[in-house]
Amino acid sequence: MSKSVPVPFSDPPYLMGLPSAYYNESHRKWQKTCRALAEKLIVPYISEWETAGDVPTDLYSKFTEANFLIPNLSAPLPVKWLKKLGIHELPGGLKVEDFDYLHTLIYVDELARSGSLGPSGAVTVGMAFGLPPILKFGSPALQEKFLPELLTGKKRICIAVTEPSAGSDVANIATTATKTKDGKHYIVNGTKKWITNGIWSHYASMAVRTGGEGAAGLSMLVVPLLDTPGVNMRRIKIGGQHTSGTTFIELDDVKVPVENLIGQEGQGMKFIMQNFNHERLTISISVNRISRVALSDAFDYCMKREAFGKTLMDQPVVRHRLAKCGADLEAHWAWIEQYTYCMTKMSEADANRELGGLTALAKAQAGRVLELVASTAVLLHGGNGYTKGGQGEVAERIFREIPGARIPGGSEDVMLDLAVRQLVKNFQKKKKDLEAEMERPGGSSKL
Repeated sequence: MSKSVPVPFSDPPYLMGLPSAYYNESHRKWQKTCRALAEKLIVPYISEWETAGDVPTDLYSKFTEANFLIPNLSAPLPVKWLKKLGIHELPGGLKVEDFDYLHTLIYVDELARSGSLGPSGAVTVGMAFGLPPILKFGSPALQEKFLPELLTGKKRICIAVTEPSAGSDVANIATTATKTKDGKHYIVNGTKKWITNGIWSHYASMAVRTGGEGAAGLSMLVVPLLDTPGVNMRRIKIGGQHTSGTTFIELDDVKVPVENLIGQEGQGMKFIMQNFNHERLTISISVNRISRVALSDAFDYCMKREAFGKTLMDQPVVRHRLAKCGADLEAHWAWIEQYTYCMTKMSEADANRELGGLTALAKAQAGRVLELVASTAVLLHGGNGYTKGGQGEVAERIFREIPGARIPGGSEDVMLDLAVRQLVKNFQKKKKDLEAEMERPGGSSKL
């Protein structure tokens, strides 16, 4: 095996020879497994697929055959269901019951190492965000109906929340689900937009309005998509992530069995918000990694490219730009590692309460880091950075990912506001609880 010295910033510190308190032998073995599979399934084909604007039709089945879809689910994995379906281990011999959120971090990071969020998103997003509402909140009957085919990759699902007039403002969703007179079906009408993986999905975990205005009127339904009367889907062309299957969905009197309701009516907002925490953390991880790819690529270019009689790296202003990018990148990564480690030690309820706002903040910061790093990479590549193909291909491609990092999963300004509101809410509750505890009689005392 040939060896080489890694370019600075090309991998997280724990993979650059530095010690870490977070990762055990299971995590390090998993990292090697994930890198090998990513190198086999995705990395060599990024340029080809980006140019074509699509991924091969068999990519999802290849992930399924490699048992490489399950790690998209939030930790801990649904061990009972997986073993019921004969899935006892993940690639590399990792037992499903040993999978934790640091394994999630490694998986997401290694897939994003390709330097493009499109191809990996084409196979991961639906499983990662569309399936958890059924797993966490669905009735046993609903799970029996859908999980066997979804967990084994025989059918596909997506998450369908966003609409043309309701993005981060989830409470403004207008798609309706009205019960038929006999109470056996919902009739769904409306539109969904920017739905990743929708074009390939048999089902959607969909946010719908079953009640009045506002958050209290929202519910979640498993809505059939492919080959379903009343459903019309078409792909949307977007600036980045060309290959992820972004979809516009029209729903015209779509008949859905009432048994497809996730949980109870009116609980949709709660389910959506909890689902967002996993989504925002994984977005933070993947965006940090493509920022890392852009920075290390620019770093390498600057050590080779000559201008004014010396390499770009010999120019103080260039080193200054790289240093600022590196500082923000590694600070953000350290933050993500800390949150992820916390999730391996906290209950889901505690993590949702204590880390929900901070995860939104980390997601917002991920977009800010990418904007700085990708813009710097393009500038340092000069004309090459503005050219599709050639020496600046990576910088140009990742620069187009900036809006896709700052908007989906909760736009940046909304995330910043949500983070502070959540911190204030937690602070006020803890303060109130402490005051109540201090006022409580401590019992009698003797003189």
